[in-house]
Amino acid sequence: MDENDIRGLIAEVKQGTLSRRSFIQSLATVGITAPIASQILLWNDVAMANATLAYKPTKAGGGGPLRMLVWQAPTLLNPHFALGTKDQVASRIFFEPLAGWDKEGNLIPCLAAETPTKANGGLSADGTTVIWKLKQGVRWHDGKPFTADDVVFTWTYAADLATAAYTTGSYKDILVEKIDDHTVKVTFKAPTPFWADPFVGAVGQILPKHHFGDYAGAKSRDAPGNLKPVGTGPYKFVEFKPGDLLRAERNPDYHVKNQPFFDTFEIKGGGDAVSAARAVLQTGEYDYAWNLLVEDEILKRMETGGKGRVEYTTAGGIEFIILNTTDPWTEVDGERSNARTKHPTLSDPAVRRALNLLIDREGIQKFIYGRAAIATASFVNQPPQFKSGKLKYEFNIDKANKILDEAGWKMGADGIRAKDGKQLKYVFQTSINAPRQKTQAIIKQACQKAGIEIELKSVTASVFFSSDAGNPDTYTKFYCDMEMYNATQPQPDPERFLNQCVSWEIANKDNKWLGRNVSRWSDLDADKAYKAAQNELDPVKRAALLIKVDEIFCEANIFLPLLSRYIVGGAVNGLMTDISGWDVTTWNIASWYRS
Repeated sequence: MDENDIRGLIAEVKQGTLSRRSFIQSLATVGITAPIASQILLWNDVAMANATLAYKPTKAGGGGPLRMLVWQAPTLLNPHFALGTKDQVASRIFFEPLAGWDKEGNLIPCLAAETPTKANGGLSADGTTVIWKLKQGVRWHDGKPFTADDVVFTWTYAADLATAAYTTGSYKDILVEKIDDHTVKVTFKAPTPFWADPFVGAVGQILPKHHFGDYAGAKSRDAPGNLKPVGTGPYKFVEFKPGDLLRAERNPDYHVKNQPFFDTFEIKGGGDAVSAARAVLQTGEYDYAWNLLVEDEILKRMETGGKGRVEYTTAGGIEFIILNTTDPWTEVDGERSNARTKHPTLSDPAVRRALNLLIDREGIQKFIYGRAAIATASFVNQPPQFKSGKLKYEFNIDKANKILDEAGWKMGADGIRAKDGKQLKYVFQTSINAPRQKTQAIIKQACQKAGIEIELKSVTASVFFSSDAGNPDTYTKFYCDMEMYNATQPQPDPERFLNQCVSWEIANKDNKWLGRNVSRWSDLDADKAYKAAQNELDPVKRAALLIKVDEIFCEANIFLPLLSRYIVGGAVNGLMTDISGWDVTTWNIASWYRS
């Protein structure tokens, strides 16, 4: 299928002789998945589909309590500081973006009145401007009206480097103007194929100017709204105990008719993924369990209890290891793992290549993750046209030993390789969770056979994924030699996901370690390819540029991808959920109901 074939199909959809579903199915046969097919239709003035969950309640409220377990425990409620997914999940019940992504990759208006298209004047032909028309009659939880001033303020707030927001990359290179009280114009510096980034999805949540206006820039961490949010969402704040409990109540003035169904909403943190799964699947004590990172055999046994079901959603998440090429043990200018330092042994490409060969990905998938993941060598795996066909994985202890021998790393009497007085001894950290600790153990055992000593470190998840700049054990501080976690891809396009690979996003003291590049490693060719992709309107050329960024980091063995992960959650029987792999779990929480 070539470009002319696709254009012909688009014409049929416009004429009404071909359905959206048939169009998407046709493109799927040549590797173009639903999210990108939906984007192609949108760019060609074919309106997005409706949300994926058919909502049946005929009035708001009356549904009683909705109780969710987020075992990693939220610690803050400002979405622009929510580096961890757990905090994004909690923030989204209060704050909303202009639009979000459903499971099919459709852009669904939220605070916007409609999705911008060329036909309605929302998208410029040259790809440099977007006009958002805002929904009227929306009020903040304190009764103040939501207007274009809030959208413009959110831009200035997130774009200000002194704010140190994790979303800064989506806002710092654009211009946002108020046209009138319910219209804003976004201008990009150059043609921008993926324009649906600022104000959309996980990074797009709008803050009320009247609550955060005095707390922009250097004062951002002092805002009361960071812990006591006033948003436009379906639920209003009641109580928050960071690391433990979040309680909310139905917003009676919510701007979507007949929503939400539930009267109260509670997020309970703490415990672990196994106990969360048990509380939903076996006892039915809770309604939904988030992120069930649990061995598949255990989940299968729990499902036999008959109280609930496990839900799997296709997503772009990747379980992977980062190797630290900076020095995590020497402090420079008040921080370890400073980008100007060099790791004494992991800066050797041969050592990194050997470590990549010591990971039994297929064994980890088969015996630990099961249905929840697929072994991979690529950092980007979804949608498939952005996945590298070049990257391959191999588990080969003999080859790893040979590489280290040839690089001059000699086996010592203690069984540990060394060169120039430096031993291959590493601290390998991750969050506390049974599958991750078992994965660590498998990798440690293989490394021992190659003369590499691994010290395993496990950090409480609420700490490891915290945005606390004063905590030395967060994954963004990276004060160890290697670490493992799951990176979530928040959009059906990997551009923002891959900004973890660019030099200007390096996490450091100045940005409060909220920079997206946790590895601190950079490559001029990766930077160049990424910048080119940001302005490349040809989808095939753009995909090739983004794939190049992925390949540079994986071939240098900075990223060691392990598993392409599904979103796995547990729901009690009768609970109707709407989970998207391209947005946070609570992206459409207002539409959940009990059948």
